[in-house]
Amino acid sequence: MHTFKKEERLCNKKLIDGLFHSGSSFLCYPFRASWMLSGAEQQFPVQVLFAVAKKRYKRAVDRNLIKRLMREAYRLNKQSLLYSPLTDVDKRIVLSIGYIGKEIGDFAFVEKKMLKLLGQLGTEVSK
Repeated sequence: MHTFKKEERLCNKKLIDGLFHSGSSFLCYPFRASWMLSGAEQQFPVQVLFAVAKKRYKRAVDRNLIKRLMREAYRLNKQSLLYSPLTDVDKRIVLSIGYIGKEIGDFAFVEKKMLKLLGQLGTEVSK
């Protein structure tokens, strides 16, 4: 059940604009999460977007490495920490996770912080 399909990725320009203009956000270093309840009917409880600033990481290989680590940590932990609470209250959200850290951490660090972020998001959305 640890998959990350195309339908789970946030690609819709209108949704992305709405997310950054009227969504809620919080910091959970080294991540910044922006989320918004979605009215659109979507197959999965969450559509997610991963971002790494070009300003902070000039080299594409570094940005891609960070995004790969973030996606993997998300993929492994989304079911228990995010999908279950959201399906219980029957809510759908769009989510953006941006990396704002100054250094590239290893997978264990990224996963630990992703667990914290997903737990925080789950409680915030359930309110």
